[in-house]
Amino acid sequence: MSTSLPSFALRPGDTGLVLIDVQERLVAAMPPEVVDRAIRNWTSLLDMAGRLRCPILVTEQYPKGLGRTLPVLREILGKVTPPPPYVEKIDFSACAEPRFMELVAAVGRRTWLVAGMETHVCVMQTVRGLRERGFDVHVPRDAVVSRHKWDFAAGLGLMERMGAVVTSTETALFDLVGRAEGEHFRALSRLIR
Repeated sequence: MSTSLPSFALRPGDTGLVLIDVQERLVAAMPPEVVDRAIRNWTSLLDMAGRLRCPILVTEQYPKGLGRTLPVLREILGKVTPPPPYVEKIDFSACAEPRFMELVAAVGRRTWLVAGMETHVCVMQTVRGLRERGFDVHVPRDAVVSRHKWDFAAGLGLMERMGAVVTSTETALFDLVGRAEGEHFRALSRLIR
């Protein structure tokens, strides 16, 4: 595992976004109030990543059994240029999927924002894999979900001890935008209302 301190700054030119396993059947198993908040945050992250031209990678855990990425998110992803790739996986860590790591290497970003579900399983194991490979990772705590609060807390705690920066969606987005002017700031202001 990388022992270097993580970068606490998010810069559009060196940051990518990974959306992990936000799939129909998984979402149905989560607490509805938690999912509602997370959907707002996933939407904001995807929207701003697209506007800022941050690469986006989407994973789906065994989609034949768990369904596809939520339609509302697929709609946003369909508007991103170039269209983000979807990586099917059966391992909990996306890093165990060769295609995922090929895509990570191809985009050349050193910092990754990681969001999705479940916090203590696929998110945590993917974050661990990225950290072991020397990447900086930021995890917005309000954009990751688990079925149980104790698993959510365990996952966040483990990721923080691995050297991930546990943050919030707004903190991450304001850091990426960087200044209170221009089209990106106006778009962000609309998203967080």
